[in-house]
Amino acid sequence: MDIKSRITSVTGRIAAAARRSGRSPESVRLVAVSKTVSAERMRSAVDCGISIFGENYIQEARSKFDRLSDCGVSWHFIGHLQTNKAKYAVRMFDLIHSVDSIRLARELDKQAGKTGKVQDVLVQVNLANEETKGGSSAEEAVRIVEEIAGLDNLRVRGLMTMPPFFEDPQRARPFFSELRSLRDLIEAKKFPGTVMTELSMGMTGDFETAVEEGATLVRVGTAIFGERR
Repeated sequence: MDIKSRITSVTGRIAAAARRSGRSPESVRLVAVSKTVSAERMRSAVDCGISIFGENYIQEARSKFDRLSDCGVSWHFIGHLQTNKAKYAVRMFDLIHSVDSIRLARELDKQAGKTGKVQDVLVQVNLANEETKGGSSAEEAVRIVEEIAGLDNLRVRGLMTMPPFFEDPQRARPFFSELRSLRDLIEAKKFPGTVMTELSMGMTGDFETAVEEGATLVRVGTAIFGERR
């Protein structure tokens, strides 16, 4: 299957899942996960309708960012972000999905302030408490959002999670539902400057379930670009 057919398939499945849950397909955006994907293949994806790329590594993203600067795409950072890379992240990315500590939030705020930017971020939540994955606990997430609400150059737009891998995507559903509930809880607190509109959840194996549970951003790589080489 070529890349155009893959993208058509994924967007069709997203639309169908949205309709099943009584939502507009336009309420869900596809983030094409482009880790290890060449700039040439990414350009082909743009030609087929992709408008958001999700990158996991700063160094890899920097070379692509320059080579695709004429494409008018939005860049999202979805990997683990070290504080010493914060200055690069705020220069390149429209949305950072993986803020998981107050320390990182403060560094991003500092670096964004140097460029006069208000950086949009999501707080990453590790709902399964998996040691191999980043993310805060649900309780910590509330504190991080509250802290960011007091910063001048960061703005929380919502939450992100990555549940454990299951062969059956239905087993991931409780994690997606829990993130939506946490979003609602934080939204009810009405922290200043905080807009909890985004839920980044769902990948190649479970994005339809995530959409049914309220995802607004789904991070899909393999179903678009094929298996990583």
